[in-house]
Amino acid sequence: MQPISAYKQALNYIYSHTNFERKQMPKYDMTTLDLSRVTTLLEKLDNPHHQYPALLIAGTKGKGSTAAMSDSIIRAAGYKTGLYTSPHLHSFRERIKMDGELISEADVVELVRQMRPYVDPIAGITAWEIMTALAFLAFARAGVDLAVLEVGLGGRLDATNVSKPSVSVITSISYDHTHLLGNTFPLIAREKAGIIKQQGLVVSAPQYPEAMTEIEAVCREKDARLIVVGDEVSWRVGRVSLDEQIVYRNGQAYAIPLLGRHQAVNAITALTAVEALQSKTDLRFSDEAKKEGLAAVRWPGRLEILNKNPMFIVDSAMNGDSARKLRQTLSDYFPGRNLILIFGSSGDHHYSAMLKELLPYADRVIATQANHPRSTSPEILAAVAQTMDRMIETAPTVAQALDMALAKAEERDLICVAGSLFCAAEARYVWAEKGNFPLPPTDPI
Repeated sequence: MQPISAYKQALNYIYSHTNFERKQMPKYDMTTLDLSRVTTLLEKLDNPHHQYPALLIAGTKGKGSTAAMSDSIIRAAGYKTGLYTSPHLHSFRERIKMDGELISEADVVELVRQMRPYVDPIAGITAWEIMTALAFLAFARAGVDLAVLEVGLGGRLDATNVSKPSVSVITSISYDHTHLLGNTFPLIAREKAGIIKQQGLVVSAPQYPEAMTEIEAVCREKDARLIVVGDEVSWRVGRVSLDEQIVYRNGQAYAIPLLGRHQAVNAITALTAVEALQSKTDLRFSDEAKKEGLAAVRWPGRLEILNKNPMFIVDSAMNGDSARKLRQTLSDYFPGRNLILIFGSSGDHHYSAMLKELLPYADRVIATQANHPRSTSPEILAAVAQTMDRMIETAPTVAQALDMALAKAEERDLICVAGSLFCAAEARYVWAEKGNFPLPPTDPI
């Protein structure tokens, strides 16, 4: 038996604490998510999160893409960034990036070693709280000029919310995690708006009216200034292709390699956010840096084209709203193609709403599940589809589902994996194993 590497031991230590990414959270309240734990840990570490300005991004969908775009723009302007996102596709190291590079295994080991004496005495501390503190500490050690932080779940009680952001950003809000955040737009929006700080500066993507009303109310309560994307500067989508889309804003054209109108909204939100930073920090961003940053952004697993013959796409749509946007994007970019949908979902996501959006447009559907404890069985998904008068196929693994799809796919077919980021990640890895692109970095099993 091979000895366990120091990096694997460090990951095992983190994951040995309560991990709500691997199991369902019982409640979203202060009995489960007590920010005093991460605050105590950070105080022991000399408050690394106070050593640099931050951009804090919450929302239901688009927060990761907006974070990646913001980070890319800031780096293009010559600044050193820290980027904290979740979950990862293939390796824990993807969550923490400095200047666009994954944190090294050695740094993870060293940071866990440094943190462990302070973590051990804190009763009930969660894996997410440890990860967040580790990211804050990594950024301080690296001397970043700014940290871009993606909220994990909700906002008000998320560990990232102990930061003091120069700008708070709220991306598109829709129904997700309703068993935790509430089953109405005002309830969900109130939790997301928990990242708004007293007399802070807030950038919001366009929202449903009920969500925007709640965001505006919190801004009034906190005496915060609110900038709504599209209210002050108009924008539009121009030419689109399978390689990029062109977005026009304020007389400037920006090329974005991420596809779909929702990504255009995310790009404009990122532009608005980094411009807002200029009023709160010493950072400055030229038009050239904005263009270069957006053109260079990479965010795998989000409407990512892995093959063109047959067309093979992986996407992270995982609620009804994002499934509707995916369906519209597929219709816009791939008209007339037969859709082979490989669908898997986590049990705490709205798979019924996603299937309702996608089933009518799919010519063939294969239900499957990722190798993840929160995954829903293909048989449950098939039973839900049957209630919608649709019989679908099942496959026990993503790899087998992909083989089933490829076995009958014709040149003009479109294979799309959707419903779960975990399924998208497994499909990417299976495709890489088939020799179609280099294997991505992964963690030891």
